[in-house]
Amino acid sequence: MYAAIVFLPLLGSAIAGLFGRVIGSRPSELVTTALLFVSAALSCYAFYDVTVLGHGAILRIMPWITSGDFEADWTIRVDTLTAVMLVVVTSVSSLVHLYSIGYMQEDTSRPRFFSYLSLFTFAMLMLVTSNNFLQMFFGWEGVGLASYLLIGFWYERPSANAAAMKAFVVNRIGDFGFALGIFGVFFIFHSLDFDTVFRAAPAMAGHTFQFGSWQVDTLTTLCLLLFVGAMGKSAQIGLHTWLPDAMEGPTPVSALIHAATMVTAGVFLVCRCSPMFEYAPHALEFVTFIGATTAFFAATVGLFQNDIKRVIAYSTCSQLGYMFAAAGVSAYGNAMFHLFTHAFFKALLFLSAGAVIHSLHHEQDMRKMGGLAKYLPFTWAMMLIGNLALTGVGIPVLGIGTSGFYSKDGIINAAFLSGAGMGQYAFWLTLIAAGLTAFYSWRQFLMTFHGPYRPEQHQNLSHAGHSAHSHDEPAAGDDHGHHGPVKLSEVHESPMVMLIPLAVLAAGALFAGFAFDHAFIGIDAGGFWRTSLGAVTGHHGAEAEVPMWVELAPIVLTILGFGIAFYYYVLHPDLPPKMAAKKGVLYTFLYNKWYFDEIYDFLIVRPSMWLGRTLWKIGDGKIIDGLGPDGVAARVLDVTREAVRIQSGYVYHYALAMLAGALALITWFMVAGGAL
Repeated sequence: MYAAIVFLPLLGSAIAGLFGRVIGSRPSELVTTALLFVSAALSCYAFYDVTVLGHGAILRIMPWITSGDFEADWTIRVDTLTAVMLVVVTSVSSLVHLYSIGYMQEDTSRPRFFSYLSLFTFAMLMLVTSNNFLQMFFGWEGVGLASYLLIGFWYERPSANAAAMKAFVVNRIGDFGFALGIFGVFFIFHSLDFDTVFRAAPAMAGHTFQFGSWQVDTLTTLCLLLFVGAMGKSAQIGLHTWLPDAMEGPTPVSALIHAATMVTAGVFLVCRCSPMFEYAPHALEFVTFIGATTAFFAATVGLFQNDIKRVIAYSTCSQLGYMFAAAGVSAYGNAMFHLFTHAFFKALLFLSAGAVIHSLHHEQDMRKMGGLAKYLPFTWAMMLIGNLALTGVGIPVLGIGTSGFYSKDGIINAAFLSGAGMGQYAFWLTLIAAGLTAFYSWRQFLMTFHGPYRPEQHQNLSHAGHSAHSHDEPAAGDDHGHHGPVKLSEVHESPMVMLIPLAVLAAGALFAGFAFDHAFIGIDAGGFWRTSLGAVTGHHGAEAEVPMWVELAPIVLTILGFGIAFYYYVLHPDLPPKMAAKKGVLYTFLYNKWYFDEIYDFLIVRPSMWLGRTLWKIGDGKIIDGLGPDGVAARVLDVTREAVRIQSGYVYHYALAMLAGALALITWFMVAGGAL
């Protein structure tokens, strides 16, 4: 069963990729989608089998690498942590496959697209079922490769190629740290097997090694290196710049990458390695700092974005920060719970946004939308549910609410209960981020579905920082290319094959938190997680100790954020354009995403390009080609060419040369003899 869960998506990818042109687009879609649904059904049963019946398993597929004392088998590890990820990955991926049948119906490269989707899912399943660091790295890089292919799916467009390359390069920076961490783990523990390393980790607590003149903690170093990989894959501040540009891919790709797969891999890594992180408190503090800072940073950037997909992308970045903040205060159950619920409502938001984009002939600028609730009532309801879940709407006194209410508020509470220091830093930043999230989420909703329809507004506006993204979606051969403003009479709901996934995800967004709260972070957490996490109990289980003002603060800020958005975008919609036109310092700073791209361009990109040109022009051209082997060879040819000219074949030329030589010798002897 477990092997089928993992390899069925690979089978689908191979069929669509190798035989797609032979069997056609429709069979490719149906085969890959059907196999994903079978994998999802088996994953649900595996979840029940592992979490309820307690039947975890380690399945050895085949020997992989044997070199001296080093051994690494291809093994499938299924415990509670894996079971949760199996449900998340396969369920969202199968729904994205189904949605894509409608969304990509006019694209001429559908077999290739569905092959990439299934390959992406296989790589992610390899990652989450790994039983050693090397196999995890294999899945890790497979996900990176598949994301490169999907983001750059419309490779005819330079912007898509640039976005794919950016994602690939930034992730390789993180993966370099991850690889160093794996090397270090093998050097210290002489094994890459999870159980072996985790059993030995407590004995390494407090051990140090010499680095220059410093004594450096061993476990802290290993955990930080592993976390660098997580920062890249999960788009944490500093290595986040690839995530918004990933919107260049088709909208289903955005849902798959941002909701349930690639970006959650970093959170999974930290939770899987929690037996190590628990004995590296300084590393946990760094994780907390990065997570909380990212949650706040991304929320501030999302305030003034106008591309409907980019708003949701920065929301993803912010929510990932919440997950890392939870892991940093040892609330790993909270981190995984938010990962679980986030998959449903974030996929719902992306696919709902895709339905809007599809209905407007691929228009993505929210400033050109408005008044769509009447024409897209089902999509309106779905995005409403997604927003309610994202902003964590609920009633704290009664303890009932949407999925985000249980998982996100649980993280805020866990950060508060963790005590002083970095935990309090995380508490305040995640709390503030909750209010900011409410504002930009409802701003997006109100600009899209309410107020007057504005198809002509900002028609000639240049989008600062990303002008190429105003019409991201049209693919080669797509009849939906945007050739002018769309009339409201032309706006209609998407086909049923796109709406059914929205309804399923909406159910998860509403009820997943209520259904699993007790298992993930409640009184049953110990029996649920068993030994798959380094710390099952802790701060997150002490809800009774949370002061009432802490429980009420998130919902108060959520209501405040909604109120401000309603004031500006419903009651006084004329105010935001006027405020934006003033281009205040704060607005400009946030609109340009804290100038991270510009800073990196100045500090890294331009110096690298200058160095490359210098090495090319001077190093290669003048030194190597001029003075090196190529230069010596050229000078030999020059001398030979001149020497050949002397070989004329005429006797008098040779006689003249002999006479000149004789005169030179006589002159030399006379001068030398005279000197002596």
